Formats: sequence, C-alpha cells, structure tokens
Amino acid sequence: MEPRRAPEYIIEVFADPSSVKDVVRGILHTIFFHRFFPSIRPKTRDVLDLTLPLVEDVELETLIDQRTATLVRQLDTSSDMGGRNTGVRGLMAVQFFEKKRRKAWFTKAEEEVCWEQWTLDVTLATPRTENERAKVRSAMEAMLLKAAMKIVTTVNREKDHIPPITTSEANPFPYQIVINPKGDGWGTRMGIF
Repeated sequence: MEPRRAPEYIIEVFADPSSVKDVVRGILHTIFFHRFFPSIRPKTRDVLDLTLPLVEDVELETLIDQRTATLVRQLDTSSDMGGRNTGVRGLMAVQFFEKKRRKAWFTKAEEEVCWEQWTLDVTLATPRTENERAKVRSAMEAMLLKAAMKIVTTVNREKDHIPPITTSEANPFPYQIVINPKGDGWGTRMGIF
C-alpha cells in the first residue's frame, strides 16, 4: 500500500522586481504563522497596503531570507535572458514533515514524511510605463490579499491531515523551503528525472 500523498496548496504570486522579495517573504511568513508550532509572540509587517503576520524566529527568518534571495536571483537571471517584459516564473515550495519510525532489519530508523506542501508559483512582471506600474501595483495588492485569505481559509478548513504532536521538542514538525521543487511522479522516485 502506497502512503497517502500530502495535500498541496498552490498560491499564485504576481509581483514586480522591486516588490517581489517583500511579497514572497510576506506570504511565507503568513504560512508559517499558521503552521509553525513553537510558541511565538505575534508580530506584523506591512507589505504593500496589507498588514501580514510575522514569525519572529531567527532560524526561520534566516531560511526565508536565503530562499527568497535565491528565488529573486533566479528570476532576475531569467528576466535578463528572456527579455524585459516577459512574465518570468519560478516556483518555491514550503514542506512540513513528521518524523516516523521506520523498522529496518536490525535497527529502528526515523524517516521524515511530508504531511503538507505549499507551492508558490511566482510570476515576475516588469512594467515599462508609469501607467503599467500603477496597474501592476493594483494587481499585486489584489493578489496578496487573495493569497493571505486563501492561506487563512485553508488552514482553518484543512486540519485533519496534521499529525499528532508526539514530541516535546520546540518544533515538532521539521520543514524545508525548496526552490523549483521536482515533481513527485514515479520517474522522480526511480531517479529517472
């Protein structure tokens, strides 16, 4: 019997080069605010014209900053190669895991099993005129509000797949942020792709 596939939630992200870093960081912090289980003191950060939650954890903030910078560099490189006004795209995934005991022949080992994934499909827009800039900013604000509402709605509705907390560690569920995640088809599992 094959293990159940973790639910994946896709968030469409649309931003211009000057705002993409703040927009992506704002969305990531919103996800972690709802799925990061250590105790935290609620904080907020303004992104565009929205106030979003902020998780104040040095390790997490460093990871978010590093992965966001990597994505932005990749988007900048792609936009330089593909022309200025093309919609350059990139993917970023946040994955949450639970540690499960795996019985081997003579040992007991732990494996990490993904129980939830959030995929950000980021499109970079490069406006050329002041009129285009105003339209892109309006579209970014609408997208950011929609993304934040989707996260809140999803985390409040989709709770049954969250594994029970079985450890006293500060963070019971390891996580990772991956740039351009590979698919999880049979070819990937067999090492073909």
